[in-house]
Amino acid sequence: MSNKKVWFVTGASKGLGSILVQQLLDKGYKVAATSRNIADLRKVATNNDFLPLAVDLTNENSVGDAIDQTVKHFGSIDVVVNNAGYGQIGSLEELSDEEARASFDVNVFGSLNVIRKAMPYLRAQESGHIFNISSIAGFNGNFPGFGIYCATKFAVEGFSESLAAEVKPFGVKVTIVSPGYFRTSFLSAGSLGVPANQIAAYKEVRDTQNAHQHSIDGNQAGDPVKAVAALITVADATEAPLHLFLGEDAYNMAYQKIAAIKEDLETWKEVTVATAVEA
Repeated sequence: MSNKKVWFVTGASKGLGSILVQQLLDKGYKVAATSRNIADLRKVATNNDFLPLAVDLTNENSVGDAIDQTVKHFGSIDVVVNNAGYGQIGSLEELSDEEARASFDVNVFGSLNVIRKAMPYLRAQESGHIFNISSIAGFNGNFPGFGIYCATKFAVEGFSESLAAEVKPFGVKVTIVSPGYFRTSFLSAGSLGVPANQIAAYKEVRDTQNAHQHSIDGNQAGDPVKAVAALITVADATEAPLHLFLGEDAYNMAYQKIAAIKEDLETWKEVTVATAVEA
């Protein structure tokens, strides 16, 4: 039965990750969950089917040890959820190289470490499902002040599409989850980075920063409990989507991006197709 599947969830101490773990355990799944602080994980659940693991996702050896422990403890690994990540506000000019690279280390390279270490098991058993949690900001980048965050999530979407093609012959599925605004702690101080050196001239970026920290936080339209339930439904589906958008706002913003691309394609079609080598 599907509820015998073993799930591996990163970033599980709060937000969507924490809610996902709780729902999975309630449904009888076995769950290995990671966070930087194991004490935070132990507050999420106490259950014989729950394996909390302290992991540094930016350290490949730490990730590999966690995957190996999961298989040793439960006997297999079936569903991988790359959920860990954080937001970063700041214009491209004002964010330092260190701040930008730190975002990529967690949001991109952390997920790649998990995939690299989980795939040998999934490939050997010829089954599995990888969920990479992106964002609508990984599909539509029209968010001033979120350029680096968008860049990390665009990277997640890009490598996930390639991953899906690479692992399909082994019976492994990949789903990119692109949520809109959900009422979690994502916009709180512990999950949202702000630039150390802010440039006052970027008024629109400052307005965006202020709105996300003080107006949007706590008033998001999306229900995280329903988002997690949707993810579990997709995991149980025989044919899972490559792209899963969550939230009406994400749905609408995805179509806005598609419409904008279509408009550019048609407006500039003559220039686009005129670049062929002359016969």
